[in-house]
Amino acid sequence: MEVICLAEVEDVLGEGPIWHPTERALYWVDALGCMIRRYTPQDGGVRSWPTPEPIGSLVFRADGGIIAGMKSGFRLVDLDSGTFETVADPQPGESILLNDGKCDRRGRYWCGTMDMSLTKTAGILWRLDEDFSYHAMDQGITVSNGIAWSPDDTVMYYADTRAETVYAYDFNIEDGTVHNRRVFLSTADLPGRVDGATVDTEGGYWCAMIHAGYVARYTPDGEFDRKINLAVSHPTMCTFGGDNLDELYITSATRFLDDEGRKTEPLAGALFVVRDIGAKGLVEPFFAG
Repeated sequence: MEVICLAEVEDVLGEGPIWHPTERALYWVDALGCMIRRYTPQDGGVRSWPTPEPIGSLVFRADGGIIAGMKSGFRLVDLDSGTFETVADPQPGESILLNDGKCDRRGRYWCGTMDMSLTKTAGILWRLDEDFSYHAMDQGITVSNGIAWSPDDTVMYYADTRAETVYAYDFNIEDGTVHNRRVFLSTADLPGRVDGATVDTEGGYWCAMIHAGYVARYTPDGEFDRKINLAVSHPTMCTFGGDNLDELYITSATRFLDDEGRKTEPLAGALFVVRDIGAKGLVEPFFAG
């Protein structure tokens, strides 16, 4: 098992990696660098598109294109024309950002907000339906992260990074509701905190441990299973990709490093991949709207 640097892009806050199975390409964002990026393994190329404001996550639309969680709400994105159309702004505010987000397997886009001061519990977990209606599903969150679902669609995971907690909910796939919130794992006694996450076909929860320099896997019972050490201190999110969904892509950040830290971590902000990890992921669903 080897960690390979694919792109030395020096993202301020790389986030939201997501594999497009038809394009056979990985998309991700630089949330604070205001950029959407795409990596194509066939030629090793990286293409970047600027965004007009901070962007927390993106997902693909079933009828083509992208919808993203951004500073001013959910926005339809056309990379060819460079247009960004706001379709819903569930939580207006100068310091509010739609952060980590993914679609469930019915095509609803779940995205949590955060106050950009990283101190206020102003975050809300939103569900955007295909008709662009939005619904508050949980609240009182400081930094929304770690969204993922179990392979059988009965459990949803959601992290509050600053609260050092990942929650699990009973999830109803048919009506898109969550119940019975409980602590799945706590990072209070660990050097890092859970940022972005994904699950494998066996239900293992893979999470980037920001500030600690590794990616961890937890079993469906919340037990620590293994770790992948990295050459950077601040991994931000991981996702499965590749033709067989057996490669783990990892984004990272430069935001938390001072000048000396940048010198000692020249790969900070880069995109990485880990192969031969003995696990496979699931296709990320497209937005139904």
